[in-house]
Amino acid sequence: MASPDNVSLSGLTESEAQEIHKYFIQGFLGFTAIAIVAHLLVWLWRPWIPGPNGYAALDGVTETVTALLPVLA
Repeated sequence: MASPDNVSLSGLTESEAQEIHKYFIQGFLGFTAIAIVAHLLVWLWRPWIPGPNGYAALDGVTETVTALLPVLA
């Protein structure tokens, strides 16, 4: 067991704190990478800022939904 002089307020030693920090940073970077990819895919699917013709991708939604409903049910 570590001596009380080597323990911080959290109860972790320096090496334990560095190890937890390493895993936290890895998890944060992984989550950020997944979020960036997800946002990129959504942007490619339907841009957030409409073009000069507005949201033209919404024109055929009714036909698409009626075609897909029998497949899903």
